[in-house]
Amino acid sequence: MATVAGAIEQWIQENVENAGANGITLGLSGGIDSAVVATLGARALGPDRVTGVIMPAHSQQADVDDAWLLAKHIGISPLEIDLSEPFDTMVSKLPPGNDMAVANIKPRLRMITLYHIANTNGLMVVGTGNRTELMVGYFTKYGDGGVDLLPLGSLYKHQVRELARGIGVPESIVGRPPSAGLWAGQTDEDEMGITYEDLDAILDAMEHDADLTGFDPATVQRVQKMVAGSTHKRAMPPVFVPDQPLAALEMS
Repeated sequence: MATVAGAIEQWIQENVENAGANGITLGLSGGIDSAVVATLGARALGPDRVTGVIMPAHSQQADVDDAWLLAKHIGISPLEIDLSEPFDTMVSKLPPGNDMAVANIKPRLRMITLYHIANTNGLMVVGTGNRTELMVGYFTKYGDGGVDLLPLGSLYKHQVRELARGIGVPESIVGRPPSAGLWAGQTDEDEMGITYEDLDAILDAMEHDADLTGFDPATVQRVQKMVAGSTHKRAMPPVFVPDQPLAALEMS
């Protein structure tokens, strides 16, 4: 019988082969999404072709410990690159920014790090974003959103959790509160102001034009605004196309 895990593993394998890549690299955060992607990647390609990178930036030690736990569990040898000093340097060189602008420097530094490793070793950068996060724009543009492949892009968060248990991700990782690790004590659900359970249910209803009257109207409206406001994150940048040949226009 076909499985979700098997289908994703085959998809990873085919994309890597079609690109002529040597393997994949991804950030290991200690969270469930990266744990699932790393596990599927190791099963698809073999542990030796998966480069997991642990990139703390003033991160909690528990996050780093869980990332190492997962790496050992699936048999990969990760790199640990502390980005705290580059982060501090960037903050000191940039004009003052608001809290979110500063926090988003971290995932963008991680993206630079992963592509440096990928370019050097002929690898593809694999993202860990799931369907829930993609639909509401809960990711950093040109940060954790800057990747080559998104294996979990069709799975809601609750489905990722189910898959994690199905492929044997350690329960200590599966059960921990999801966090992007943007600042100490930050959790996804607190930041978004909604649980993943409610968010998944509303998004699924919206996708299938189902009745939304059973949900809190204010919560539905918030989710709808999140989806609409993040449209630009899910599309390539708009390209200007003139309504007549450029030769017919003056360059002024």
